[in-house]
Amino acid sequence: MTTPRTPAGQSAVARFASPVILLALMWAVQLADAVLPGSFTGFGLRSWDLSGLGGVVLSPLLHASWAHLVANSVPFLVLGCLVAIEGAARFWLVTAIIALVGGVGTWLVNAPGTLTVGASVLVFGYFGYVVMRVFAPGRVAHRIGYALIAVAVIALYGAAMFIGVFGAADGVSWQAHLFGAIGGGLAVFIGRSSGRWT
Repeated sequence: MTTPRTPAGQSAVARFASPVILLALMWAVQLADAVLPGSFTGFGLRSWDLSGLGGVVLSPLLHASWAHLVANSVPFLVLGCLVAIEGAARFWLVTAIIALVGGVGTWLVNAPGTLTVGASVLVFGYFGYVVMRVFAPGRVAHRIGYALIAVAVIALYGAAMFIGVFGAADGVSWQAHLFGAIGGGLAVFIGRSSGRWT
C-alpha cells in the first residue's frame, strides 16, 4: 500500500513530521535540563546583550518549567501542523523567519537584560501566518480553504492571542508574542510563488 500524497507530491507524513520533530526536541531539551546540573534557560534571549543573541535560535527550544512547555505544546502542534500543510520546506522557512523577527524584535524592545525563553514566539508566529495566509496570492480554491482555516483558528485561539499581546501577565513577554506574530505575517509573503500550494 502506498502513502497518500499531497498535491505537491510530498507525503502527509513528511509534512507533519516537521512540527512533531521540533516539539519532540523541545521536550528532550526540557528533560535534559531537568536531569543535568545547572539550567539551560541561561542560553535564552537576553535583551540588549550581544552575547545573548544566540537566544534568537535557542530560546524557542527552552522553557522555564514543565508547565510552561505543556502550555505551549498543544497550540504549537496544532498551529505548526496548519503551517506544515504547505510542506516541510515551507514550515522550516516560516519557523526561521518567525524566530528571527520575533527574536530580534524582542531583543530590541524588551528591557535590557531581560531573559526570554519559550516556544510562544513560534505559537504566535504560526497564528499570524495562518491568519495572514488568506491574503497571499494563490489559487482561489486554496484561498477559500485558508480562509476557513483562519476563521476556525481565530475562533479557537484569537482571544488568547489578543490577551497574550495586550494583557500579558507580569513576567510574560508580550514582546515575543507581538514580534512572533509580525514575523508570521511577514513570512506569508517571503519566498512564496504566486498561485502555488507550497
